[in-house]
Amino acid sequence: MRKFSTWPGITALAAAVVLGGSTTALALGPTVDQKVDGVIVVAGNTCNWTNARTSAVPPAALTVDRSTINAPGGNLACGGGITATLNNNPAFTFDDASGVARTDAIDISGKQSFVSCRFKATNIVWNRDGSTRKYVNQAFTATKVSGSFLCPGSVTTAAGDASMLFH
Repeated sequence: MRKFSTWPGITALAAAVVLGGSTTALALGPTVDQKVDGVIVVAGNTCNWTNARTSAVPPAALTVDRSTINAPGGNLACGGGITATLNNNPAFTFDDASGVARTDAIDISGKQSFVSCRFKATNIVWNRDGSTRKYVNQAFTATKVSGSFLCPGSVTTAAGDASMLFH
């Protein structure tokens, strides 16, 4: 049985998730397709998705459509036997002057083996990577909403463990 130290990464996945999902950085500019890629490393295992739909283009406030992240409409995939599902459509606001983005809440369920846990984090702050639309998370703590008694009461996701690339 795996240790459940993997749960902090699952929580951040939504921010996932959210979450450098691409090897190329996009400059701030007019060429955009209203999508976001995300990636997170969870206890040495990578979880990612590509081309999730957004409701607008940064720096306008937007939401990320969870149905384009979660299967069957999305391509969220994790290594190491972890499965995850985003339970909300995270809302992002952007402050280009200070180079940050903020997410209202991320509500995510994760399952590993027979253990399921659900966590929620609020008011997540992301730092913009230079002049790109890639954002990297600041540390945050998610609280257990439901799940097995084996799930911790809360988990902390370290700064830089998740990133999102809007394009």
